[in-house]
Amino acid sequence: MTVIDRKQLEPLKGNNNLINYQETYEQFSWESIEQRFSWHKTGLVNMAYECVDKHVEDGYGEKTGLHYVDGIAEQKYSFKEIKDKTDHIATVLKANGVKKGDFVFIFLPKHPDCYFTMIAAIKLGAIAGPLFEAFMEEAVKDRISDCEGKYLITDSALLKRVPKQELPSLEKIFITDGKERLEDKEILLQNELEKTAIDANILEWVDAEHGLNIHYTSGSTGKPKGIIHAHRAMVHQYQTGKWVLDLKEDDVYWCTAHPGWVTGTVYGIFTPWLNRATIVVNGGRFAASAWYETLEKTKVSVWYSAPTAFRMLMAEGDELQQQYDLSAIRHILSVGEPLNPEVIYWGLDSLGKRIHDTWWMTETGAQLIVNLPSEVIKPGSMGRPFPGIDIAILDNEGVEQPRGTIGHLAIKAPWPGLMKEVWKNKEKHQSYFPFDGWYVSGDLAIQDTDGYIFFQGRSDDMINSSGERIGPFEVESKLIEHPAVAEAGVIGKPDPLRGEIVKAFIILRKGYLASEELLDDIRKFVKTRLAAHSAPREIEIVDELPKTKISGKILRRELKARELEKLQR
Repeated sequence: MTVIDRKQLEPLKGNNNLINYQETYEQFSWESIEQRFSWHKTGLVNMAYECVDKHVEDGYGEKTGLHYVDGIAEQKYSFKEIKDKTDHIATVLKANGVKKGDFVFIFLPKHPDCYFTMIAAIKLGAIAGPLFEAFMEEAVKDRISDCEGKYLITDSALLKRVPKQELPSLEKIFITDGKERLEDKEILLQNELEKTAIDANILEWVDAEHGLNIHYTSGSTGKPKGIIHAHRAMVHQYQTGKWVLDLKEDDVYWCTAHPGWVTGTVYGIFTPWLNRATIVVNGGRFAASAWYETLEKTKVSVWYSAPTAFRMLMAEGDELQQQYDLSAIRHILSVGEPLNPEVIYWGLDSLGKRIHDTWWMTETGAQLIVNLPSEVIKPGSMGRPFPGIDIAILDNEGVEQPRGTIGHLAIKAPWPGLMKEVWKNKEKHQSYFPFDGWYVSGDLAIQDTDGYIFFQGRSDDMINSSGERIGPFEVESKLIEHPAVAEAGVIGKPDPLRGEIVKAFIILRKGYLASEELLDDIRKFVKTRLAAHSAPREIEIVDELPKTKISGKILRRELKARELEKLQR
């Protein structure tokens, strides 16, 4: 292995889209970015138009918009083909009752159908609700029922995880593949497409504040909350694609996240297509060889993934990687959890490329703190605020703290990507803004004298495992549904590969004896009824759980403190 000089942490030379960070930051205005969009003059907007239709109108219809690979399967679609397909699907959806403002849930694997149906729903002014393909019945039910969703698009395999009898609001279920026997409310999408002519003018114009998509984010208490974003988010998403992803005309771009997670929607669909990039979709599960093969086959030039994935590739060693031609890669980024310095050094040593950490949240709609190609990377730092974003480190009273002091990471509101609302929960929405004009992220951080921000931990009990946010309350609720579990407390336990793993402390009901078989059954219970990533990797049986004296609330912080003490011994 050739060790690369650590000086590559200095700014990258070359034709970066943003050259002078400080000057740009001082002079930047969001209004100047709005002028590149057609709606700057008309006031009429639609994300789907800006992502697809506009490129066709501008003469780029033959350019590849999506390159799909899954094993030996491979398909390419031009922007013109994507426009026609999404117009056609939108025509069918409208003929079946979908209208502006309706929620349309999409429960599909990483497949072109997932991407096309989302764009089609948005063309109608509907609110797209992508669901992660690993969700089980309970997670699917919670999200659709919360919105009283009328429409669902899925395939025959994932349909088995849709508890239709418990979702009375569902009126129609569109199935994207073949199914021999249709049941009540089920419609074969392909049959509808074959008998429906395309309406090339199907697109519905909306205002910038109109709902665009909904993603559910877990909290430390209660069920996941529905975060709705507006079409105005495109201003923020487009510009971060230009400057942070550094997307250029000839780039082939791969975001490895599923659209069911906000990264997979914002930076897997909207941002690259707003910038007219070719996006790569890999339909398979993670395997180091398959990922390297995808990078080589599709000639990915800009790659956005998560620290866990990079750590798993790192664990495979360089021998496997050296079997592939990865010379097309010019820019690599990371998201989802803090990026370990070791991974940055691996990127330099093994790939010959810096890995750029980025920080944002479901609620923020787009990247807020970033490492830019033209700027120094300080390993362990999330970077500096994106132009147009003002941040502060606040104490518990909302007083701004001096550089080098730990406190609450806060962002001055508003900005274009900021959530429109928390669905049916004004109180939750207001809780993000405890101090006048400041969005408080829930993260603790320090800002150094150069403006770089370093993550210090969560101020609540959220678990961040492999870049996925997991609410402990949701897991605890599912655990105590198991007949053997009387009480449960769940924490995130530090893990060198995944950042954190889910660890559960449980009290058994009378009549149940501890055994490996029982613990395995409990783990499978959560995996199959909630989601695989939510299932505890460790379960410890205890006699009692620490609780507050007045309310009896489980003290997760105390459980975590005990666990950290064990690790330090």
